[in-house]
Amino acid sequence: MIREMSKEHPPEPLDFFIWTVEDVGLWLEEINLGSYRQTFKENGVNGEYLEGMSMFTTEQILRFIRRCHMKWGDFITLCKELRRIKVACLKGEQKVRRPWWAPSCLSIVFVKVAKRNRQSRVVSLKLEP
Repeated sequence: MIREMSKEHPPEPLDFFIWTVEDVGLWLEEINLGSYRQTFKENGVNGEYLEGMSMFTTEQILRFIRRCHMKWGDFITLCKELRRIKVACLKGEQKVRRPWWAPSCLSIVFVKVAKRNRQSRVVSLKLEP
């Protein structure tokens, strides 16, 4: 099934590291943190930023929480949901789909390359137990 380019569809979790600011906002709604959607947008929080959060120092984390006016429990929820997505990617639990723009004749090649690339990105992140 081809995913239409629409703001109404939640972003593909497997692609979290390439989410736009709008995709992050939709995901926040999905995990019941929609009250932070506007603040994240104002601060330019995209998927690349979320991926980099695993490397934040304590000072950077505290600065992020203050800047986004987050409650500590909400920040913990955000981190748990990010970790859930990363672990699912690592385990290969999420299906890789051919994007709407890719010709069907390249489907097999695209899926193989995308799986390898996405899993290698997740493996490179250090997941804490």
